[in-house]
Amino acid sequence: MQAGETAVEPYVLCETDSRGVARITLNRPRQFNALSEEMLAALQAQLDAIATNPHVRVVVLAGAGKAFCAGHDLKQMLAHPDQHYYEDLFARCSQMMLTIQRMPQPVIARVHGIATAAGCQLVAMCDLAVASSEAKFAVSGINVGLFCSTPSVALSRNIGRKAAFEMLVTGEFIDAETAHHLGLVNRVAPPDQLDATIEQLVDAILSKPAESIAIGKSLFYRQIELPMAEAYQLAGQTMACNMMEPCAQEGVTAFVEKRPPVWANSENR
Repeated sequence: MQAGETAVEPYVLCETDSRGVARITLNRPRQFNALSEEMLAALQAQLDAIATNPHVRVVVLAGAGKAFCAGHDLKQMLAHPDQHYYEDLFARCSQMMLTIQRMPQPVIARVHGIATAAGCQLVAMCDLAVASSEAKFAVSGINVGLFCSTPSVALSRNIGRKAAFEMLVTGEFIDAETAHHLGLVNRVAPPDQLDATIEQLVDAILSKPAESIAIGKSLFYRQIELPMAEAYQLAGQTMACNMMEPCAQEGVTAFVEKRPPVWANSENR
């Protein structure tokens, strides 16, 4: 680094522990982790790398500083008053959101502070979410004249229609307990117990075979958008394939023999 230069902090931090838990941290704390173009690109790159890494079993997604994520970077958007720019930006954001759903590992949102607009969308797109009791959620674009259209896709697939629409047209915040009641988050914990509560979920997932988790996650999201009969057909086919996996054979055999299962190395999905 030359004199007068300052180090540029990475937009996204990532570390993976020896158990295969990857912890991704959005790293724009002074901007409340707003999803700038650079942040989206960095997060997409990390998710793509993790998705193909057989050593990663679980992902925890968090935000640095006082907030989880405040949505899109409105200042950056305002500097590019061009519809093609906006279409490309929202397409890249949607691709990143879909990557979370399509990757084989469960992704847990660690939510503290605020999660607004695309930040609330990010919580909804994660497979699981644990919130601090001090967390607040909103799809608040309507407050600046911008209906949160892309966040509405994820939100309306997590909570009831009327509750989702009320959030979208009022832009009002809901607290963590309300988010839990509506189904946006799985668990709520006091701030000093947030990480311990997340670890309980992580441990539960790590105790199960990675192959079955990956198969189940893929099936879960594919079937949920299908008509009932087609969903059952796909689920039956998936379950039959799963039953042929060594982990299922061992698990069922162990159950019949009334002993704990002994999972083989489950890194290769």
